[in-house]
Amino acid sequence: MTRRAIVSADDFGMSLEVNDAIEEAHRRGILSTTSLMVTGNAAADAVRRARTMPDLKVGLHVVAIEGKSVLDLPAITDSEGWFGRDQFRLGVDYFFNPAARSAICREIEAQFRAFALTGLPLDHANAHKHMHLHPTVGRFLIESGVRHGLKAVRSPLEPPAPLEESDTIGDWALRHWIGVLRHQIRRAGLKTNDWCFGLRWSGHMTPDHIRGLIPRLPSGISEIYFHPATAQNAMMHRFMPDYDQTGELAALLNPTVREAFERAHVARIGWADL
Repeated sequence: MTRRAIVSADDFGMSLEVNDAIEEAHRRGILSTTSLMVTGNAAADAVRRARTMPDLKVGLHVVAIEGKSVLDLPAITDSEGWFGRDQFRLGVDYFFNPAARSAICREIEAQFRAFALTGLPLDHANAHKHMHLHPTVGRFLIESGVRHGLKAVRSPLEPPAPLEESDTIGDWALRHWIGVLRHQIRRAGLKTNDWCFGLRWSGHMTPDHIRGLIPRLPSGISEIYFHPATAQNAMMHRFMPDYDQTGELAALLNPTVREAFERAHVARIGWADL
C-alpha cells in the first residue's frame, strides 16, 4: 500500500484567531481540509472566508461537549445552551437517559442543517473531542450525515509506533470504541481513514514533531489534524491552556514540513480521494 495523508484542522469558526490561522495555512501552507463548528463565535466569519477559498474542503465538526449548541435543549445543556466538560457524565446520559438521547439526536440533526444553510459542500464530518466514538453520538452523526450527503467520517485511530510511544490500556480501550465506530461507518456505506495523528500531541503538532512523524507514517491513509491559531483568546485559554496553537500554525506553514512529505513520498490528498 502507498502512504497518503489528509492534512486537516479542527475548530474552524471557534474564533477569529483560529479562522485567521486556517486561512493563512491554506493560502500559504499545506492545509487542505478543515472542520466547521457551526455554533462557534466566529462561524459566520469562517463561512465567509471559506467561500473565497474554493479549494479548502470544509466538513462539519459536531459539538456534543464543551461548546455551544444550536437548540439549547435543557436535557443536555446548561441555561446558556452550553454543553458541559464532563465527558463521562455526558456519555452516560447520551446512552442511558432517554431525554438526553432524544435531545442529542435533535441537536446533531440541527447542526447538519445549519451546515447545509451555509451552502458549502459537505466534505466530511467528525466530532469535537472525538465524541463520535460514543456509539450513540456516532450513530446519530452518521444517520443525520447520510441524510445530508455525508461521504466520509474520521476514525481517530492513532498507532503508537510512529510516535515512538508504548501501547497502553487506554490505547486498547480506544481501539475497541473505534471498532464500533468503523462498523457504523461501513454499515452506512461511508468512507474513513486508516490512521489518525494528533491525539497524543494534541496542541503540540509543531514543526519538529511533524518532520519526525512524516517518514514514519504507516501504509494507508493517515489523517494528520491540527488546532492552529494566531493567538489564544480568553475562551481558548480556558479550554486549551497548554496548547501551542501558534506552533501548530508554524508547522502548517513551514517549508521543511512540505519538503518532508515529498522526500518521504507521502501524497497529500483529501477525503474525496478515498
